[in-house]
Amino acid sequence: MIYCVIPRELEDALYEKLVAHYRDNPNVEVVVDRRTGPRRSGAGGGGQRVTRDRRRARVPGTFLPTDPP
Repeated sequence: MIYCVIPRELEDALYEKLVAHYRDNPNVEVVVDRRTGPRRSGAGGGGQRVTRDRRRARVPGTFLPTDPP
């Protein structure tokens, strides 16, 4: 399933057009983003989101030299 999410500000201009465009494709659903709340206000998302680096930390130490003999 593919969700085509439209921002609330563009609902009047885009919703009907996109529904008509994707009417023959059962794998696409057009929805309007209606999420609200303190985390959704402002351009920065309210400042409550935390981005973490989930990659594994490198093994401490140094690598052996790779110069050919």
